[in-house]
Amino acid sequence: MLRVPDGGGGAGRDPCLSAIATLTPSCRPHVNTAYFAWSPELEIVWLSEPRASHSRNLRANNSVAIAVYDSGQTWGEPDRGIQLFGAARMVAGREAGQARALYAKRFPRFADSDPGAYRFYLFRPRRLKLFHERALGPATFVSARVGPGNRLAWAATEMYRASA
Repeated sequence: MLRVPDGGGGAGRDPCLSAIATLTPSCRPHVNTAYFAWSPELEIVWLSEPRASHSRNLRANNSVAIAVYDSGQTWGEPDRGIQLFGAARMVAGREAGQARALYAKRFPRFADSDPGAYRFYLFRPRRLKLFHERALGPATFVSARVGPGNRLAWAATEMYRASA
């Protein structure tokens, strides 16, 4: 389902990073920070070495949580970010070509590079949690399910307020 148009921000200047959480075979959490690109269908792609811990974890259990955030945010100012929950896997063939094009769209300097042993991974969300304090208000989180056709269906709104 990967489509390249409009996927992934602008020319490598976007300060967003992702934290990718996987589970080890003994169900212990593991987190990895990675550059990523995204498609209009909410899919996320990243590059990883297949021998890396998180890549090995995905072969045993494809369950993944990803947090995407602007790494240039300042504490005390309105924040924004998204948490996504779903499944990921290494891609090959046509899907890897589409992932490469999507990644190169966000990071143009990557287009002519040789990733060597690195491979592309594709994540598809089932649920997400969004916070955007300018739009939603302080400490407000909106959760949604990702349904057929990647349509979002509201699930919950959580508001956290400091008590006196």
